[in-house]
Amino acid sequence: MAAILRELGFPVLEADRMAHQVFEPGQPAYEEVRSIFGETILNSGKRIDRSRLAAIVFNDRNKLNQLNAIIHPRVEQEILRRFAELESRGTHAAAFIEAALIFEASLHEKLDGVVIAWCLPEQQLARLMERGMNESEARKRIEMQMPVADKLALANEKIDCSGSIQETRRQVEALAAKLRQFR
Repeated sequence: MAAILRELGFPVLEADRMAHQVFEPGQPAYEEVRSIFGETILNSGKRIDRSRLAAIVFNDRNKLNQLNAIIHPRVEQEILRRFAELESRGTHAAAFIEAALIFEASLHEKLDGVVIAWCLPEQQLARLMERGMNESEARKRIEMQMPVADKLALANEKIDCSGSIQETRRQVEALAAKLRQFR
């Protein structure tokens, strides 16, 4: 969905990318994450190895909560800063944030609305595995997130990505048209 929105000219910020940036060496979150999770999460270049960190946090909800408490406020601050910047330009009908944890991070409370892109559970699992996770890792990631049904109940708009890419595109184009008429 994010790629289609970009093609249609909408800015789409990536929360995941921002999260990775906030714990780069020299960033304040780096030392916090390193002190809580230890040296074993560092690679040979002393950078945080995300796969090592993931192996810890996706096996322990308390550790995940600790990490999120460090990362989420910093990512939220950057998202809100970038949205304010985009709004001041006044060149877009809407801007989006691609984030799996909008509700878990309470970010939805600071947004004008939330669009949920969803698919069937077996598709979600398969898509995570296509991105390089094994089945066990993918299931753990899904289990650590808010259930899709709960997210759908809170969403302002819903995009069903369980069908063909053409069906998804039609839904996203309809949403884009709707947003542009309110500009």
